[in-house]
Amino acid sequence: MGAGKEMHARTVKMSTPGVLAVVTVFYMIPGGLLSDIRDTRGLEGQLLAQGSSDLHHRPKRGWIWKQLFVQEEDPISRIIGQVKSDSDQGEFTIQYILSGEGAGDVFEMDEYSGEIRTLKKLDREEKAFYVLQAQAINRRTNEPAEPQSEFIIKVQDINDNAPQFLNEPYVSSIPEMSPVGTIVAQVTATDADDPMFGNNAKLIYSILQGEPYFSVQPKTGIIVTSWANMDREAREEYLVVVQVKDMLGLSGGYSSSTTVTISLSDVNDNGPTFQQHQYTFVLPENSAVGTTVGSIMADDGDIGINARMTYRLKDDLRESSTFIIETHPETQEGVLLLAKPLDYESKRQYAMDAEAINDHPDTRFLTLDEFSDRTKLKIFVEDVDEPPVFFSALYPWKVPENAAVGTVVGTVSARDTDAVNNPIRYSIVKKTDATNTFKIDPNNGTIAIARSLDRETSDWHNMSVEAKEISKDFFLIWILLI
Repeated sequence: MGAGKEMHARTVKMSTPGVLAVVTVFYMIPGGLLSDIRDTRGLEGQLLAQGSSDLHHRPKRGWIWKQLFVQEEDPISRIIGQVKSDSDQGEFTIQYILSGEGAGDVFEMDEYSGEIRTLKKLDREEKAFYVLQAQAINRRTNEPAEPQSEFIIKVQDINDNAPQFLNEPYVSSIPEMSPVGTIVAQVTATDADDPMFGNNAKLIYSILQGEPYFSVQPKTGIIVTSWANMDREAREEYLVVVQVKDMLGLSGGYSSSTTVTISLSDVNDNGPTFQQHQYTFVLPENSAVGTTVGSIMADDGDIGINARMTYRLKDDLRESSTFIIETHPETQEGVLLLAKPLDYESKRQYAMDAEAINDHPDTRFLTLDEFSDRTKLKIFVEDVDEPPVFFSALYPWKVPENAAVGTVVGTVSARDTDAVNNPIRYSIVKKTDATNTFKIDPNNGTIAIARSLDRETSDWHNMSVEAKEISKDFFLIWILLI
């Protein structure tokens, strides 16, 4: 059995109504190899294996067991153990027969010595143990020398498997500005080697890439932040490479790695900021109410709801009431609109402040004042060369039919509303029926009779007079003749 291995034999007498059995068990004291005997009678054999306190020293025939394990991945055919009856005196009178899992294929037994030999290399990860049965037959009588017994050959593990990560790929997200120690994710690896044998399947995790921002707990694979105040606006994504080693990280072991993609989600840690201290716009005085004056834009480094803002106009109500500002829902621009008509001659310039205010301030990161910003707006009204305006839209006159040619009927008058106050020239529109009957002084608008009048032929005349300031609008006047 080998040096330092002392074998003991004990016999126990067990009885049940009508049954009496005596079995000898061979076992090893510490330092020796356990001899596992299970009698085919079942209960009696189990009691023996439990080491009943009723055991008595009484020599009796029984099985002698030797080594019953084999190392995996060994390509050499080796004798791994021996079963033997204590009635075997070396005269080759006992025939040993092997049956069960792998008999004849994986293992073979020498029928004379009871030695068990491997026939091929084994893989513990495919099958960790084999249950076999041994018989000892008396060659002379062809009767069993021992009851058939069952035993196990265990495949002993070697470190032949690298750890493998589960549930890849790993993707995680944490809020920016998270405190040190925030749990980010957990990576998990398994090792197909025997977790109960040595350190073959004992794993240790470490960071290959991602420090100093992240660290991993060696035994659990939990990744945590190790850098304070990581800012999404500075860097949004990190690729962390985690390595796992078996053999508790000792040399000679296997390792594998995985990549964890970590993104920082946005928090409201930025207020709006105008890139210009002043915006200048020019708007024609004849612009319609509702006309878009222009757009202003405050930048916010955040995204989504954290970047939403509202614009409003400040200061002089008279100034700001002429305009309104709205926030574009998609671009987040402040759109300035005309709210009242403009008149260059009465007011040529507007000045006011515009403010951008964050809709969802978060005082964990900034004060309320830091969630708003101001800029100045200047709006210049552009003069438009407007047409002259008659002092009256209708000029009714009466004139005797016997009035002499050249008699002045009346005078029309128009003025230039523009600041330059250009001179105005007058003329009678040729399409009217009074073109040849009357004439007009182009400089002062005086209308006089050009030919004799006859009430019985036409008792009234109308004409259109045009006031020109570089060919602009037409105005109608009516002359009633009596």
